[in-house]
Amino acid sequence: MNKFIQNLKNIWKVEELRKRILFTLGMILVYRIGSFVILPGVNYDALAAANAQDDANAIESLLALFSGGGFTNASVMALGIMPYISASIIMQLLGMAVPAVQKMQNEGESGRKKINNYTRILTIAICALQAPSYLALWVGQKGALPVDAGTFWWVQSTIVMVAGAMFAVWLGERITDRGVGNGISLLITVGILSRLPQALIAEIGFNENNLIKMVLELVAFMVIVMGTILIVQGVRKIPMNTAKRIAGSRNIEEGGARSYLPIKVNASGVMPIIFAQAIMTIPVMLFASNAAEGGGFIQQSLGDIYGFTYNLVLAILIIVFTYFYTAIMINPRKMADDMKRNGGFIPGVKPGEETAEYIDSLVSRITLPGSIFLAVIAIFPAIAKLAGVNPSFAMFFGGTSLLIMVGVVLDTLQQIESYLLNRHMDGLMEGSKVRGRRTSNEYSI
Repeated sequence: MNKFIQNLKNIWKVEELRKRILFTLGMILVYRIGSFVILPGVNYDALAAANAQDDANAIESLLALFSGGGFTNASVMALGIMPYISASIIMQLLGMAVPAVQKMQNEGESGRKKINNYTRILTIAICALQAPSYLALWVGQKGALPVDAGTFWWVQSTIVMVAGAMFAVWLGERITDRGVGNGISLLITVGILSRLPQALIAEIGFNENNLIKMVLELVAFMVIVMGTILIVQGVRKIPMNTAKRIAGSRNIEEGGARSYLPIKVNASGVMPIIFAQAIMTIPVMLFASNAAEGGGFIQQSLGDIYGFTYNLVLAILIIVFTYFYTAIMINPRKMADDMKRNGGFIPGVKPGEETAEYIDSLVSRITLPGSIFLAVIAIFPAIAKLAGVNPSFAMFFGGTSLLIMVGVVLDTLQQIESYLLNRHMDGLMEGSKVRGRRTSNEYSI
């Protein structure tokens, strides 16, 4: 413990790191304040009363979780950072099918800047479509629209919501450039964590006469978090050699260097769960007003995020999307070609086509347990609710929220530890192995 406290003091001693952390906290504070600034003209009293009486459906619960309460508050940042995430996903998918986008992806830094500009433009377009829908279908349903809401108010509110979403994107980009961690991911994580104290207090009140149950729930929650960390950091190390290089009469690498090629068990990250949950909301939205024509069954079976049918279909979709997204993220042929070009080879495997087939078969084998893990994590909230956990707290037992929190926290710790190690200080914890800090024998392709 004394070592850990000393390392925390070391963080404060590094001037650049201290400034970055303070800057990050300041930007997060601005974002949190923005989530409580109500749209002009919205009747907040009516909105709060309606929220207290109505139970949120699956879509509302997820959006409220990711926006940190901005969605339910009808704030200027009600759309949060999710339109930008949607635009980023669309651009990634276009990179598979559109040659022009593929060309930009291969242009390095200049291509990345072009893609970022197109992503921002697409974000504005998505916000312009979502803002009126949000006002009409959610704020209007709660009876919180102004009595004299005219065309000017609708246009004004749409512009304000678009500006609020883009301001949130700007805050995230400033954190990435001048702060610590990935800014966009940090803002999503802060929105999720802001709901945790309220959910925990509700769970304590729910179990005020059963202390043992509360303790068991917290222990189970910590075990799930630790298991998630192990899988998120888990890699399959493929041993490989790099050929001896000679510059003049000097050997740069005597006898060839033994290194390894890391393949993550969960290479697709949280994207399969996001894709699957987005697909699951489509039939619920389409049949929302067609209960008499068979829509009632759809609403009943797929509208309940804690129901058996919903979670079964969700798990199947996650496994399918995990293979799909892993195929996008990992290109065995390209990895084999780069390895061959750099003089690297896997012992016992011929460079070129056989290396690509070997990597592809290995990725296919480790993707199966990774996809099953994601599916189990996604349905853990339903399992927790069946075990008697309050629904608001059960949301944190798995799903997108848990994976995002674990991934972002690990990424931020990696950056802080890199700053400390670069200044010849110890890491955050003695003997820690925070994955992501590349070791000397890890091969990057």
